Amino acid sequence: MNAASDKPAQDAGMPTVVLVHGAFADSSSWNGVIANLKRRGYPVIAVANPLRGVQKDAAYARAVVDSVSGPVVMAAHSYGGCVMTEAADGAPNVKALVYVASVSPDVGESVADLITKFPGSALLTSVKMVPTPLDDGGTTMAQYIHQNQFPAVFAADVDPDAAELMAVTQRPPTEAAQTESVTKAAWKTIPSWTLITTQDKGIPPDLQRFLAKRAGSTTVEIDASHAVAVSQPGPVADLIDTAARATAQ
Repeated sequence: MNAASDKPAQDAGMPTVVLVHGAFADSSSWNGVIANLKRRGYPVIAVANPLRGVQKDAAYARAVVDSVSGPVVMAAHSYGGCVMTEAADGAPNVKALVYVASVSPDVGESVADLITKFPGSALLTSVKMVPTPLDDGGTTMAQYIHQNQFPAVFAADVDPDAAELMAVTQRPPTEAAQTESVTKAAWKTIPSWTLITTQDKGIPPDLQRFLAKRAGSTTVEIDASHAVAVSQPGPVADLIDTAARATAQ
């Protein structure tokens, strides 16, 4: 990551777009969005979200944001919305937040709290737990979506071969990523946009609508699965571009 490489685009008035992936995915899930944004001239950084817990993950994402000289637009998918909500608070260079098939918790809320507020999440019955060691010598549970259920739950509108690869290469969150609450809520002070996915089996559309309304977020709805950044990167990039233009100085 070289801040100097971003300078020409920033001098031209283009903010850096910082992307935060969610659980059961990695930074490559943004590849189509990244290519689209770069064609428009945006410098882009896709954070390698550790998926170890809200506070650890947010600290990592905030370090990336703090390394950028110039304005930033952050976009997050799924659990990444928790991380962004915590990490962006108080960051003077973050001008806009874009929630993509995501959650935008309030202080004291976690993914586990929110996912049961509305019916419709197949994640509740499709995840298996695998014991995994912690750095302190303890043990936690890593969470995986059963591979044979992954396409229907996570990526129903993704090419079947690609969805199968996503199932095999998924990155598991720990329990802490799902149960830790946010302690800050950046959407209270930073303008936000939300892409609501109406065929989402991960985060129910009604939950997305509830959270977007509570945050005063500008919303766009799209007929897509939870993996919208993979299946329909164009509309995702469009909304990020809209947020960037609306908050340009």
